[in-house]
Order: sequence, then C-alpha cells, then structure tokens
Amino acid sequence: MKSYSLAKIFLSYPFIRGLRAIAVVFASITFTFFIIRLMPGNPIDVYINTLISTYGLSYQDAKAQALALFSINLDEPLYIQYITYISNLFKGDLGRSIVSVGTPVAKIIADFLPWTVFTVSTALLISFSLGIVVGMFMAYRRGGYLDSILTILFSILSSVPNFIVGILLIVFLGVQWKLVPFDMLRGSYSPYIKPGLTVDFILDVLKHAIFPITTYVITTIGIWTLSMRGSTISYLGEDYVFMARARGLPERRIAITYVGRNAILPLFTSLTISIGFIFGGSVLIESVFVYRGIGLRLLEAINSRDYTVMQGIFLIITIAVIAANYIADLLYSVLDPRVRAGGRR
Repeated sequence: MKSYSLAKIFLSYPFIRGLRAIAVVFASITFTFFIIRLMPGNPIDVYINTLISTYGLSYQDAKAQALALFSINLDEPLYIQYITYISNLFKGDLGRSIVSVGTPVAKIIADFLPWTVFTVSTALLISFSLGIVVGMFMAYRRGGYLDSILTILFSILSSVPNFIVGILLIVFLGVQWKLVPFDMLRGSYSPYIKPGLTVDFILDVLKHAIFPITTYVITTIGIWTLSMRGSTISYLGEDYVFMARARGLPERRIAITYVGRNAILPLFTSLTISIGFIFGGSVLIESVFVYRGIGLRLLEAINSRDYTVMQGIFLIITIAVIAANYIADLLYSVLDPRVRAGGRR
C-alpha cells in the first residue's frame, strides 16, 4: 500500500512537472555560466582599459592596479570554476561582486530588485486590466470604425520598441514642451530627498516611477487588448452563448460569466510568464530613465563583465520564469483536467 502511494506521487502531474522545472533551471545555470565567459574581454581587461582611457596610465601600471583590486583567478580551468560555483550555490552562496569588491551578490539583488518589481508589476496589472476590458469592448463592436481604429493603434503600439517610447517621453515632455521637470524623468528618486518611510520620499518615488510605468503600459497594452479581442470573438460564436441569450439572460451577465471567464483563460499562461519576467525587468527602459532597477544593474554588470553579478541576476530571472510556468501548469491542470491527463502520457 505504501509503495503504491509513493508510485502515485512520483507519477503525479505536479511531481513530473517539478522535475522538469528543476532540470531546466540546472541547464540554464550551466549554460549561463559558460556563455558569459565566452563574451569578449573579462573584468580585468575592462578595468585596465578604463584606467588607461580615463587616467592615462600605462598598460603595466593599469594591470598592476587591476590585479591588486580584483580577487579572481581567471587562469583557473573553467570546469574548476564551474564546480566551485555549483557547490557554493548549493550552500546558498551567490558569491561576491568582482567589480564592487567584497559586496555580496545577494545584497546587490536585494537592493535593486524591489524597484523593478514595483514598476513592472504595477504596469503589468494596469495594462492587463485595461487590455481585458478594452479587448472585450472591441470584440462586441467588431467591424465598426472604432474597432478598426483601435486595432490599428494597438498594433502600432505593440510593435514599437519600449525604449523608443521612453526616449520620446523624455524628449517631448521634458525637453521640447517642458511639461515635466527633467529631474523627474531621471533616476528613481530625487538626490536631495533622504530615503526613508516618509511621505515626501514615497511621493517622490511615485513621481519618478510614473514614466517608466507609463512606458511599460503603452508598449504592452496592445498585446493584451488584441489577444483578448480575438479570444472573445472566438467564444461569442459558441452554442452556449446563443442558449444563454435564448433563455433571456442579461447581456452583461453573458459577457462576464459566459464569455469573459472563458475568453480570459488563453491569456492566463501569457500573464504568468510575464509575472516571471518581472524579476528580469527591462534593461532598456531602466537605462533610458536611469531607474534604479535590476535591469540597469544587469546592464552595468554586462558592461564591466562582472561575472558573479550576471550569474546571480540571470539565476533569479530563470527561477522566476520557470516557477511562473510551473504554477501556471498546476493551475491550468485544475481548470482543464485534459492538461493533467496529457501530462501523464
């Protein structure tokens, strides 16, 4: 009886999907470790070139300073570095930054990640909610002038790169029209305000977050709207919708209960994947607005070839995306038993 219970657990859908998720995380960690070391240059070379170009030092003097500053042995075989990295990961140690000497990678992630989670999650909630409502409205008004105009508009918005929208906001609102103080378009809070749980600081943070959030919303709302429009149209022709109308049910109840609940399901997986990517942030948007997020910190790590910081941030992104997919699979298996049955085959 006990062996039967264990076999049932091992063959269960959540267990099998969990094993796949762990395997994907391990494969991603391994791939990331080796691929970033194939990038041209290394932390020491980058720092040497910086010293030469900035301070005019000779190559030998710059190299001596770099070797004295960085406690990293790049001559060690890659497989030894990999084994050390994996063994430290199992101990919960993400390592220390190579460039910011002595600073734990975990502390860097803890300092920068909340800023990205705040802006991207807020924008995702806004764009998804608006996209669902507007998409259903367009589906019920399909074929009309407003539907055609909105379809073209959202198609254009979803195809424009997000950093272009960010640059346009800065150029027109801050430089050309001067509608917004330029310091509100740069950074995550004003330098003259002391960080803390004060009303002034919180309001200042919200002001600086408006434009990154606006950029996220503008460039993502089209995807949710057009997806919801297409999904709603496909369900409007179902027999149970005609039966509900024949029974005299109010159109509002039909739209919400019969059409909306089913039409939103195909968007569920996309939403959970987007939630996973919250932890990755947007490198381009955060660099445009110089916003203190994990995306900006990742860009700095890439430019300086800070291997340990890059590995730590990529690890967080990988785990977040795979965990989001895993949760989506489990919830979808509850909503649609056919998914669970298919996973056993």
